[in-house]
Amino acid sequence: QVQLVESGGDLVQPGGSLKLSCAASGFAFFYVMAWYRQAPGEERELVADITSAGGRITYADSVKGRFTISRDNDKEMVYLQMNSLKPEDTAVYYCNTVPPRRVAGMDYWGKGTLVTVSS
Repeated sequence: QVQLVESGGDLVQPGGSLKLSCAASGFAFFYVMAWYRQAPGEERELVADITSAGGRITYADSVKGRFTISRDNDKEMVYLQMNSLKPEDTAVYYCNTVPPRRVAGMDYWGKGTLVTVSS
């Protein structure tokens, strides 16, 4: 069955770095993959996405120049390198396809990984 398992979230000081990882399984890994995030009280937003061969990458304006998305198709993994972190980057981060995977008629989401940026 479809599984998306995110990891790597932590508490980090402003200006710090983190690398998130996502293990995908249960579906063909040739889709556009993305990282999304949801801050407390906010709607989920798309942070970055990458095509299957990595030929096209897009970023939300709020993370351009600070975050880098990558993927390893052999391992079915997606990564998000986050540098120069800001308190406003605090959120639960999720990986998924674009658009999100559907299971039983509903969007499927993993548990996500919490990133907290605070001094």
